[in-house]
Amino acid sequence: MSSEGLHAPRESLSKDTLSMHYAITSLMEELEAVDWYRQRADDCEDEALRSILLHNMREEIEHAAMLLEWLRQNSEDFDHELKEYLFSDRDIATQEEEAKNE
Repeated sequence: MSSEGLHAPRESLSKDTLSMHYAITSLMEELEAVDWYRQRADDCEDEALRSILLHNMREEIEHAAMLLEWLRQNSEDFDHELKEYLFSDRDIATQEEEAKNE
């Protein structure tokens, strides 16, 4: 249950904070599932099963992408950072240094 990760009393959190918590927790779970399916596929010797596992992995990536977009649409901070770093061909570390110096 996602409320298990709350670090403050639930009643003191706004609906927006709870929604953000649900999205972040769900994103973490989706990424964990991507990792699990990928590892299982790499270890699997049955090609049909491997194909299913990779299909499942891609479904979890789709879910993660949907959650990232929800976060972008509902958080100015996520919106700013995702626009800064996603879909760039530049070196990420260099880009981060340049952003700090602006």
